[in-house]
Amino acid sequence: MSFRDLHHGASALVLPNAWDIPSALMFLDAGFTAIGTSSLGLAVSHGHVDGSRAVRELTQRLARQLSTLQCCVSVDIEDGFAESATVVADYVEGLGVERINIEDSTDGRLIDPVLHAVKVAAIKARTPNVYINARVDNFWLGEEPTIEAVVARARCYTDAGADGIFIPGTLDATQISALTAAVTVPVNVLATPEHTLDDLSALGVRRISTGSLPYRAALDAAVNVAKDLRDGRLATTETSYSRIQELVGLYKPYGPS
Repeated sequence: MSFRDLHHGASALVLPNAWDIPSALMFLDAGFTAIGTSSLGLAVSHGHVDGSRAVRELTQRLARQLSTLQCCVSVDIEDGFAESATVVADYVEGLGVERINIEDSTDGRLIDPVLHAVKVAAIKARTPNVYINARVDNFWLGEEPTIEAVVARARCYTDAGADGIFIPGTLDATQISALTAAVTVPVNVLATPEHTLDDLSALGVRRISTGSLPYRAALDAAVNVAKDLRDGRLATTETSYSRIQELVGLYKPYGPS
């Protein structure tokens, strides 16, 4: 089944977001047929702030590393790491991937939707087979957080060639329903404690991203292991050392990493 087809199943596609090779391998081993990358997980794990355009080369490297996996991989490229649409299109072409996520904010501020649409159009013109998931950050950043403003941006990006629309943020059922009814391509939202897979599927959502949640949960789990030992509790039993070694041993690198 193609990545595009996965957005039209009986329920929404759940897309876990990896930040390195082993996290992607663990998701694949758990049976996920599509995996995204986490810009925060990648950035923070290398000592960078997310959204600062600091991981341009690291993103390219991770895309190459995950390209050999037997699953669909979607790469988060922040805002394209540049203002120039031509430079962004060059970058996407150089990634050699078929699925990307690109956001319409830079340094924590929304950018002009027309300028973002130009980026989307440039990518689609250069690499027409790339599935573009265009992120609309109004609710995420608290800037013009209205249905009307989000839909206007979404339509601008779909008119430019976006294949999907990602609307992160904490949304209630009424907002989600209104957005899925107004947007003509698959709508992607973030996983939150407020809604289950069935809830979101019934509301018309076609893709649910975990975002940076797995990375943040992994940090919490690591700290809790150390705290348990420090506080006199038994160490927890997780995936075995040998299983991790086995998974990584089966991984086939793409050329020099």
